[in-house]
Amino acid sequence: MGPGEVRRTEVWLATARVLLSVSALVAIRIDPEVRYSLWAYGLLAFYIAQGVVILMFLRRRQESTPSFRLLVHSADVVWPGFISVFATGQSDPFFLFFVFVLAGAAYRWGLWETVGTAVAAVLLLWMESFSLIHLHLVGWINGFLLRHNVHLPPVQVNNTEFEPNHLFMRSVYLLVLGFLLGYLAEQQKQLRAEKAVIARAIGKASVEAGLTVTIAEIAGDLLSMYGAKQLVIGAQETSQHRMFVGELRRLEGDTAFRWLDPSPRDHETYLYESPATTCYARRSGSAESGDFSLLGLDREGARVRDLTPEFLGHLAKKYDFRSLMTVSFVFGREWSGRIILLDPSLAGDTEEELRFLEELVRQVGPAVYNVLLLRRLRLRAGAVERARFARELHDGAVQSLIAVEMQVDVLRRQSPGRAGLVTEELGRIQGLLREEVLKLRELMQQMKTLDVDSKKLLGVLSDTVERFQRETGISARFLSDLDELNMPQPVCRELARIVQEALVNVRKHSQARQVLVRLGSRNGAWHILIEDDGCGFPFSGRLSQAELDALGKGPLVIKERVRLIEGELTIESNPGQGSRLEITVPQRRQAAYG
Repeated sequence: MGPGEVRRTEVWLATARVLLSVSALVAIRIDPEVRYSLWAYGLLAFYIAQGVVILMFLRRRQESTPSFRLLVHSADVVWPGFISVFATGQSDPFFLFFVFVLAGAAYRWGLWETVGTAVAAVLLLWMESFSLIHLHLVGWINGFLLRHNVHLPPVQVNNTEFEPNHLFMRSVYLLVLGFLLGYLAEQQKQLRAEKAVIARAIGKASVEAGLTVTIAEIAGDLLSMYGAKQLVIGAQETSQHRMFVGELRRLEGDTAFRWLDPSPRDHETYLYESPATTCYARRSGSAESGDFSLLGLDREGARVRDLTPEFLGHLAKKYDFRSLMTVSFVFGREWSGRIILLDPSLAGDTEEELRFLEELVRQVGPAVYNVLLLRRLRLRAGAVERARFARELHDGAVQSLIAVEMQVDVLRRQSPGRAGLVTEELGRIQGLLREEVLKLRELMQQMKTLDVDSKKLLGVLSDTVERFQRETGISARFLSDLDELNMPQPVCRELARIVQEALVNVRKHSQARQVLVRLGSRNGAWHILIEDDGCGFPFSGRLSQAELDALGKGPLVIKERVRLIEGELTIESNPGQGSRLEITVPQRRQAAYG
């Protein structure tokens, strides 16, 4: 509990202490069968005053220290035993104070602190019994008062309340009650802790951070919570049957999450069919034997009977583990998958740990799914807005500029045959207008959302090169050594953007007459080449991306896009003769980008 919650708890207990004391005072006052001594009234009034002082103190202070709580609790243990000495009847209302002090220990702490409080109360009662019966403490006190002429009523004690048989039963009641209250408090504390864990995990879901960061944060919490050495996530998009595999493992005290490149056999490894929603498996023999003890729960939380370990075969071949926990999840109708924790450290009952894991994933899953949906909506909204803006540019500014250019061209052609200043100036203005039209079209093209995948990439690149030639007059060709592609969509999108940016740079800076764009594959990597016969870059030779960064040379936008897909950029430049850009992307790409 935080400091504020601790203080509120102490205020509640202090209020309950005063109310209980006042109620006890009223009860003994109106009891028609038993007359209590003035000592009982006096001590009870003193206890009420103490409770009021504690309550006022807590309302003035902003924080309750551990030493203060222990002092108050100790007084709560001593006072009931002291006051109950003066209960002279069979009905002892002061026994409720013992119940209160046990409830206070349970509310403040937990099981063992409450049991310890019950033991302390029992020891106090037995010490009182020994003092009253064997040491004749009451007779000594009354004799002292008589000898010193102290005008106080004599102390009267009902010794039958402290006889061994009666006291033994009372001690049993206290110990049993202390254990029960402590157990209930411990379960309540565990429930609150679980809700706090779930709330913290849900809080990690952030649209701004993105889906990958959200999954990594929540997976990190699960890894720490269960003390596992590794966490693996296998998920599949139902509509497109695309599979994603991610893992989080401990590396030198830190955790690192990454997406893996899935293989066709990974479906059997991670998304196997099983009647158990959650499962715990532990090797019961050697690593070579393949024997596991299993505990599985279905979606309703009932144990799955006759659960066989065949589904663990692929996992055992891929990972080295002694035990594991698995939990399945479903996000709407689009995603399904499984989370696997390798070598978890379970402190409590295994079945309860499985139930909590299933509840955690069930409540956190919708928050993660909302992140996915909101990100998708934002992307769609942005695409719609960019398309609207591009249409407005095309229908407005671009058309106006084209009309002005055409009027200037007509004026230039209708000017006198002499090569005069007006004709030259009109030609310059016409060139500027044509340049601005090209820039606006390039801007509109860049603003459009590229919905491109491996099936569309070749067509998109061919259209881009053809449009470049049509709009600039520069001879441009696109060649592909590949008829079919199996390339992740984010890589397709970035390569299309890289080609667009490279052609823009050719038009602006190279003064080239010919451009060649070629796509191919060799040595387990995709290669895309952009070559022109222009003026080249302001350096001579062949430079890698690391060398370009060190020298501060090369196109920044293209370098950043190459980094996004973990590719490699190489530029070969011959000033005055042209340049050659080559982008290499390894085919073993991560399964999820963007």
